[in-house]
Parts: sequence; structure tokens; C-alpha cells
Amino acid sequence: MPIVPDDKDWTWVLERPCPECTFDVSDLPRAHVAPLVRSCAQKWTAVLNAPPPRLKARPGDDRWSPLEYACHVRDVFRLYDERLALMLDEDDPTFANWDQDETALEHHYRDQDAHAVAAQLRAAALALANRFDGVHGDQWDRPGRRSDGASFTIETFGRYMIHDPIHHLYDVGAGLPERPS
Repeated sequence: MPIVPDDKDWTWVLERPCPECTFDVSDLPRAHVAPLVRSCAQKWTAVLNAPPPRLKARPGDDRWSPLEYACHVRDVFRLYDERLALMLDEDDPTFANWDQDETALEHHYRDQDAHAVAAQLRAAALALANRFDGVHGDQWDRPGRRSDGASFTIETFGRYMIHDPIHHLYDVGAGLPERPS
């Protein structure tokens, strides 16, 4: 059964802690984004080492299974790497719309191989973290916008993005990564 699509605008996480996962990106230093991406990849790899029945079980009608969330996080890392490259290469790009629920169905998230997803997730996270590591000085202020008009700088884009894989770790009961020191 498909999950009811989430149509909330999550940009509010840039202003206050998430009441569900409790992670607060509102004051997250930009230098912490890349280390948190890497830390999330490690935690997701551990999630994907669970037995297949646990990986594919949905805890309720409104939640994906751990495997489905891991596929989503992998795709978020890939998408945000592409979007970050656009922000670095173009002036104020508008991102194409992405329907995460449609992607989950088209790519059969529930049927993917957990070991392959773990390797793909790690590779996508490393690419994204490395690209964030390469952002310097005034580049953090470069703009980009979603197709719905939400506008970001690279700094707010990074903080907004990192909430997603962290929140989904909460969704699957894997705990939150520690903030870098």
C-alpha cells in the first residue's frame, strides 16, 4: 500500500527545532553539514544491516519501512549533490520538482537490495559531503530556489537538507547522530 504523500513545507526547520525528532538545524554551523552527512551515512549503513524482515516491515500505514527510508535518503543525497552543483555553477537556479513518493514507487524501494542500497547511500553521502567541504567564503551565500518558490542560500540549503536524513533515522528508531564538536 502506498504511503499517503507528505505535502508539508518543511522549511520551518530552519527556524526552530523539529518537534518530532528534536534536531535543531536553526543554529547549525555550516561547517557541521558535511560531517553530519558522513555520520548519517554510517548510521544508515548500520540500519541496513538489520535482518530482511525488519528492513521491509512498515511500522504503520503512514511510515515507510527502514529499507524504503534508506532508499529515500540515498536519493536525497544524490539530488542535493546535483542541486548544490547547480548552486555553485549557475546564478540563482530553480530546481526541478521532485516527487519523493512517485520516486519510491517508480524505483520499487521496497524491493531493493539492502547491501546495494548501503553502498549507494555511502557513495552518495561521500560525494555530497565532499562537495560541501569544497564550499568556501562567499559561496555559502549563493542562492537557489525550489520550483515552489522557496529560496535558499547554500548555507540554509545545507541545514535544510541535513534535517531529512536525521529525521528519518528517528523514524526508523536508529537514534540521532551527535553534533560535531
